[in-house]
Amino acid sequence: MVLAESPRRTRWKVLLAIAVLQLSGCTVGPKYQRPAAVVPPAYKEVGDWKPAQPNDQNLSGNWWEIFQDPQLNALELQVNISNQNLKAAEAQYTQARAILRYQRADFFPTVTVDPTATRNKFSANRQPHSAQFSGVSFTDLQIPFELSYQLDLWGRVRRTVESYRAQAQASAADLAAVNLSMHSQLALDYFQARMLDAEEQLLNSTVKQYEQALELIENRFAGGLASDLEVEQARTQLETTRAQAIDVGVARAQYEHAVAVLIGEPPASFSLAPLPLTMPPPPIPVGLPSELLERRPDIAAAERLMASANAQIGVAKSAYYPLVNLAAAGGFESGSITTLLSGPSILWSAGPSALFTLFDVGRRRAASDQAIAAYDQAVANYRQTVLTGFQQVEDNVAALRILEHEAQVQDKAVAAAQKYLELAITRYKGGVTSYLEVTTAQSAALSDEVTAVNILGRRMVDAVTLVQALGGGWDRSSLPARPECCGKLISNSK
Repeated sequence: MVLAESPRRTRWKVLLAIAVLQLSGCTVGPKYQRPAAVVPPAYKEVGDWKPAQPNDQNLSGNWWEIFQDPQLNALELQVNISNQNLKAAEAQYTQARAILRYQRADFFPTVTVDPTATRNKFSANRQPHSAQFSGVSFTDLQIPFELSYQLDLWGRVRRTVESYRAQAQASAADLAAVNLSMHSQLALDYFQARMLDAEEQLLNSTVKQYEQALELIENRFAGGLASDLEVEQARTQLETTRAQAIDVGVARAQYEHAVAVLIGEPPASFSLAPLPLTMPPPPIPVGLPSELLERRPDIAAAERLMASANAQIGVAKSAYYPLVNLAAAGGFESGSITTLLSGPSILWSAGPSALFTLFDVGRRRAASDQAIAAYDQAVANYRQTVLTGFQQVEDNVAALRILEHEAQVQDKAVAAAQKYLELAITRYKGGVTSYLEVTTAQSAALSDEVTAVNILGRRMVDAVTLVQALGGGWDRSSLPARPECCGKLISNSK
């Protein structure tokens, strides 16, 4: 007696045979190697400016914590939860993973079943006449199974999956780039609002000083010691400064609204408490230029798109080789449901087929040329992205270095303007000069103080953009190696 194999054992044999056929095939097309990019040995603009050393203050996932601002920290954490641009990028990454799984399904055969039940009758006038079937009615029950599978002998499926896997990894890097962009934009808007808070505080404080000065001039005018011209000069100075203080509110409100949108709230339900900016930015660890290629998500995305384009060359090359298919069909057919699943009702067929393209008017050559050109474009885009990354780092390092020196000089200008104002007031009270000299000194002092506040704000903005240019503590190792099965992105947030 011959024992039949179990269905489970048979299924494993079929899968093993498919795996052997897959491994025995070759993979056409070039093997991917990351093209070289020009990398300088050091950043030129660092000069004698000493940024933080990596072992002193590393950029981590929560890079905004280096600013030591609790209000900023609380807002940044809300970006991961409610920012809609980030949610859209996450959905796009999920789409890329699904497309990869869809393409990966070509590694396995497709099995279909198409059960039918029909009642038939042959016509008595059917030609040629047959007494056996003339006017006969019968039932036909079928449960057919079909298996179709295209052997990946030349690596078309493998190259396609390789391409879409690289695209999914690029999408993961894009998600990290959007994440970095949203957190950076929030920090930029936040510090701009705080700079305006400091400017408004300065202007309001100056308004109080000018109110006292106007009161003094009016008293002197009443005593015949000042002219009406001097009174109007003091009043003009006061009202002009009041208007400046009010005007700050326009931009401040816009930054507050921008922060609300970034954390996923309508502006009407959000308020940003005033907090004047006082402290300079912390030192930022810059690192080496060679590290930038591993730390910027946009560079990683461009590199993965290069790998995807390289794999597409292999897909185009595989079209020059024949397509080999395996097909099998089987099932049960009977005129009665009681005998449908019995042994005599079994039917089957199986066999291979091959498709050769003999002439296509250059279609395959054109597809191959297009794939090669697309790869060349991806290489150029990658190298341009690398160059842009270096430019952004150099720009912001230079800005921080120069602004730090400018702030030191501006502090001296503020001190000199205050001294000038004190002397002008003393001279006016002593009757040595007119009030015009006082208003001139007041304007100079206020202008220098506003400039100092703006320089501080610019330094904070450039510190944030430098962090963004350096990748915000992101690392290429956080990209998923196999996004089709385990593609949860390693978060940049602790």
